[in-house]
This record gives sequence, structure tokens and C-alpha cells, in this order.
Amino acid sequence: MNVILGAFAQGLLWAVMAIGVYITYRILDIADLTAEGCFTLGAGITCKLITSGCNPFVSTIIALIGGLIAGLVTGLLHTKLKIPALLAGILTMTGLWSVNLRIMGRSNIAILRETSIITMLINSGLSKNMAAIASGTVLTLAVIAFLWWFFNTELGYSLRATGNNLNMIRAQGVNTDTSIILGVMLGNGLIALSSSLVSQFNGFADISMGMGTIVIGLASVIIGEVVFGKKNILNSLIAVALGSVLYRIIIALVLKLGMNSNDMKLISSVLLVIALCFPAVREQFTRVLKNSLKKGGRANA
Repeated sequence: MNVILGAFAQGLLWAVMAIGVYITYRILDIADLTAEGCFTLGAGITCKLITSGCNPFVSTIIALIGGLIAGLVTGLLHTKLKIPALLAGILTMTGLWSVNLRIMGRSNIAILRETSIITMLINSGLSKNMAAIASGTVLTLAVIAFLWWFFNTELGYSLRATGNNLNMIRAQGVNTDTSIILGVMLGNGLIALSSSLVSQFNGFADISMGMGTIVIGLASVIIGEVVFGKKNILNSLIAVALGSVLYRIIIALVLKLGMNSNDMKLISSVLLVIALCFPAVREQFTRVLKNSLKKGGRANA
């Protein structure tokens, strides 16, 4: 139960990151690798400001702004300079490595003795896991509520339509460049916001902590959609958040069974492959089953 509780807490903290990946990957149909550097950016900004005496809530908001700026750079490279989305994300991710080192001043910053949002909740009488669950739940619900409202506005519909059919929505007079930039900014802002809380939970920020972020995010998105469905935008947002929790629980149980923690990246990749293949395998199985039933019905006749 302690393992599951810890995994549940981590899953909620990472859920907002998964929602950010969902916006770029599913809604905009863009594989944005900015997430790798942006995750470290949010954590680095937060830990640097907290160690400098800044309020943890203000530090978290500034981390969100940093993620928005990183997304803006990727969006401008893609839309204005006509650089392919994948390459634009790689360029921003690469540049952020140096930016993050500049912000942090060194490769690792510890905030174990500093006041953070998590320590505030711990001081109020909660355990560390319960503090993470409380903060993660509030943040995830707030993000889902905001996005549900936003995606049902005219601007939100334009953003969703841009990902579905770029040429059609452009023919309707919508500035698709603005929609793409806004979507990429929003996605990376949420990624930085998530990493801000993750760093406060872990008690440190590390220059390499963003490696594999995109795989974790995609795994959460795919697992959530496969298990919980994607009937509408609200259902999809909730499914992605629950997918993040489920992904963390699966990882925790696998490690508990004796797998080496050094194999975590491999486990994440295997889980993503299984999640991506599952819809096709299920469809093939259903087709074979229907054909077998039809043949059986004809034979009985």
C-alpha cells in the first residue's frame, strides 16, 4: 500500500505534464520534444528562486511563465521560420540545456532545507505522500477545469480544429500560426508547472531530470485513452490524468517485483509500445472473433 500510495502521489504530480503533452501530441498533432528541456526548466527556475528566498507559490508561477516562453520559441521557429515541428522542438530542447545550466548555476540544486509548497503541507500535519496527493489533486483539477472551459471557447475550438484539419480551418479565415503557437505555449507551460511541483516533492532539481519526459507523457496519454476512453475533450483530459497515475502505479509494481531501477527507461519504452499496439491488436482480435462466429453460424446452419 505504501508503494501504491507513493506511485499515486507521483502520478498526480506528473498528470499536468501528461496533459501538456496531450495538447501538443493529440490536439495539435505535433511531436514536440521541447518537453525534455522544458521539464528541467520549470524545476530549475523553481529551485533557484526558492533557494534565493522567493515565495514557493511565486516561484511556481514564474516556472509556468518560463515554460510558456520556451513554448513560444518553439512555436515561432515552426510557424514563422518554417522549421519542421520536430526539428524546432529539438533545437529548443538543445538550447534549453545551456539555458537551464545558466539559471541553476550548477547541475543540481537541493531545496531539502528550504520552504516549499510540499513542506508547507507537511508542516500542517500531512505526510509527504499525502501532501503530494493534495497539491497534485488541486492542481490537476484546476488545470482540467480551465482547459475544459478554454477548449469550449471560440479560440479553443480554433485550436482544436487546427490540429484536426489545418487547411480547412485556414480556409475559414483562422490564423493557424497563432493557434499553433498558443497550443505549444500552453502545453509547455503545463509541463514546466508540473516539474515545479515535482522538484518541490523530490527536494531538488537536476539538469538531466527532463530526459525521457516525452516518453512518460506519451505513455500516460496512450494508457489513459486505451483504458478510460476519449469520448469528448473533458473525458480525454480526465483519462490522461488517470493514465499518468496508472502509469506510475505500473512502474512502481514492476520495480517492486524485483526489476532493476536502472531499467526504468526500458520499462517505460516497453509500456509505451504495448499501449500503442493495443488498439490494433484489439481490433485484429475482434475481427478474427467475428469471422469465427460467422463461420460457426454457417456451419450450424
